[in-house]
Amino acid sequence: MAARIEALAEECMVEAALEVIGGKWKLVILRHLLQGTMRFGELDRALPGITPRMLTRQLRELEADGLVRRTVYPQVPPKVEYSVTAMGASLRDITAQLERWGHHYRAWKLGGDGDGADG
Repeated sequence: MAARIEALAEECMVEAALEVIGGKWKLVILRHLLQGTMRFGELDRALPGITPRMLTRQLRELEADGLVRRTVYPQVPPKVEYSVTAMGASLRDITAQLERWGHHYRAWKLGGDGDGADG
C-alpha cells in the first residue's frame, strides 16, 4: 500500500487518501471509533450489515495504515479494544463534514428540486 500511495503522491492527493480510507466501511468504522474506544463486539453491533470477517479485515487494514490502534489485554477471556491513533483522529473534521454533506444531499434528493448547489 505504501508504494501505491507514494506513486500517487505526485498525482492526486484525493486518490491517495481514498486508497487508505475508501470503501464502504472504513469511514463508518472510524466515525464510531472517533466517539471512543470500542471492543470488536461493540463495533459489530454498531454496524448492521457488516460481516465479522469484513470487520476484521477493515480493522486490520486501518491498523496497518496507522489510523487505528489495537490493544490486547493479557487476561482470560481475552480483551481487545480498538481506538483511533492521532492520525485517525485527524479525520474527525472530515467525517463531520461528510455527515453534514450527507444530510444536505439526502434533503436535496428527497426534495428533488434544484441542482443541490444551495446551502
